[in-house]
Amino acid sequence: MTDRAVVALLGSLDTKGREYDFLAEAVRRAGGEPYLIDTGVLGRGDAAVAVSAEEIAAAGGTDLSRLRCRRDRAEATSVMAAGARTVLTGLVEAGEVDAVLVAGGSNAGYLAAEACADLPIGFPKVLVSTVASGNTRDYVRHSDLILINPIVDLNGVNRISRPILINAARTAVALADGRHQATGASEVPGPGVQRGDDRPLVGVTMFGVTTAGGSAVAAGLERAGLEPLTFHCTGVGGATLESLIDGGEISGVVDLTTTELADDLVGGDCSAGPDRLTAAGRRGIPQVVSVGALDMINFWGRPAPDEFAGRNLIMHNPTVTLMRTTPDECAELGRRLAGKLNAARGPVAVIFPRRGLSQLSVPGGPFEDAAADEALLTELRAGLREEIRLDVLDTDINDPAVAAHAVALLTGWMTKETT
Repeated sequence: MTDRAVVALLGSLDTKGREYDFLAEAVRRAGGEPYLIDTGVLGRGDAAVAVSAEEIAAAGGTDLSRLRCRRDRAEATSVMAAGARTVLTGLVEAGEVDAVLVAGGSNAGYLAAEACADLPIGFPKVLVSTVASGNTRDYVRHSDLILINPIVDLNGVNRISRPILINAARTAVALADGRHQATGASEVPGPGVQRGDDRPLVGVTMFGVTTAGGSAVAAGLERAGLEPLTFHCTGVGGATLESLIDGGEISGVVDLTTTELADDLVGGDCSAGPDRLTAAGRRGIPQVVSVGALDMINFWGRPAPDEFAGRNLIMHNPTVTLMRTTPDECAELGRRLAGKLNAARGPVAVIFPRRGLSQLSVPGGPFEDAAADEALLTELRAGLREEIRLDVLDTDINDPAVAAHAVALLTGWMTKETT
């Protein structure tokens, strides 16, 4: 043990040895203690590492010599990332390291994403990689990974990368030191989501076009003595919610905005995958579900594909194009929504606002389409099992009445569970 905060420097020392030597010294100069973990397959031999590449490979289920003989880069990367995940998780759980810092290119990005996957929210995780300048979804996933763009590729230390690597080391040490010095249970992150109190956590989903409704739900839950966690339904948001529910962190859900199902169906950029809207049912926690923003498909950073020429399209902002869902698509969404909810083991209710699934499909709005909304409602009503409550309200998704109704339903169930 040391009085200095310990920063795990995780990476391929065979190809990035010079950079990691520099980072180790920068960590020391910042007041921390470097803890080198080698994930390189070629080996470095001269490095005084805390965890060797041989140990990482073994933790990944393979002998390092076998990886060297096979010369399969993809296999080696996968094995070493899996081993790093096992080793790093064990070190964190044992309290032996206070932060992790990874540096390199796309392989480093993959390594950071895999190795940090089981680390608790709030545990400092820093990645220095040029992937930070692109689409980072595959690297951040649903973690709180901190990304730093080194501007240049990390091939040696130069006048551009030097101050950036120093800043990364200082960042990791500062975050690690805060964790290392903390003494209160609420200050020291353990596994999962950290609570400042004992209020049950409730997941809430929201999108830009359902912000008013989501905000009203969160405020209502606060007044009811619950702690809302609001998730932005960009794909990652929904996946994060599902992950936290599966991890036992969430006690109830107001899934006001299920738009990710539409992107999954049609091929938009905000899909959370086929498992969206399944975790709450699997765990049997109470959930109130609505159809927020099922009136749209999202295309981010690109125009709508040519196959959708002639569809009802609007520019949400200069980087996002929205496309109205058709009656046929809405009918299928109704069937899918019903199928997912029918599998739930706990209490479920559905709220359907007739006068707008988002602020864009209210009467007179650019996405107003009564036939599409009706197709969604018809299939939803036909598909839901009899025990699931379906409340149709003559208003839109952002009306305070929808939020109040959702909060009342959920708190009613949660109150019964605690009495």
